[in-house]
Amino acid sequence: MGNTKSSALSKELLEELKSNTKYSEAELVTWYQSFLKECPGGKISKQQFEGIYASFFPNADPTAYARHVFRSFDTNADGTLDFKEYIVALHLTSGGKTLQKLEWAFALYDVDGNGTISKSEIQEIVRSIFNMIPEEDQKSLPEDENSPEKRAEKIWTYFGKKDNGNDTNMFPAPPRAATRGSYQPHRSKFIFGNDRD
Repeated sequence: MGNTKSSALSKELLEELKSNTKYSEAELVTWYQSFLKECPGGKISKQQFEGIYASFFPNADPTAYARHVFRSFDTNADGTLDFKEYIVALHLTSGGKTLQKLEWAFALYDVDGNGTISKSEIQEIVRSIFNMIPEEDQKSLPEDENSPEKRAEKIWTYFGKKDNGNDTNMFPAPPRAATRGSYQPHRSKFIFGNDRD
């Protein structure tokens, strides 16, 4: 993906990131230097990523959700995030275009990578989110969404899905991805479409 061990960004990667994210050349160079300082090998492991999430949720268990987020950004499925994947993650979560965010959310919920989202996948993601909510805070949630199962059911129903006892009534890939053929489960090209924010 990117220049992972060099102390300088490759010209090609720098240009690609400049034209496809909201970051300037100076910002990207600064991010890259910080990235290499924290990750001298040029990559973030799944364990490091989970540790970062854990520091934000000291009273809960973000491990499962962190794994799903990591999977959705590990576009080359090598078990690490390189600088390019890291910047894509920052861009999408802090200011990417709405359609890019939709495509990323789809990749997050498409746990098995088959190009559709099933009810069990929604339940899995919602359960991982609930693990990050302290038990005391869960008690104050509305009655119809105070458990992962209830919340997943509410989402499923909201989108007009009927519970037929199995996962055959699924969500397909987002429209742009489906029509342009760009959606590749867990290797989604949700960032590079020259949509600069």
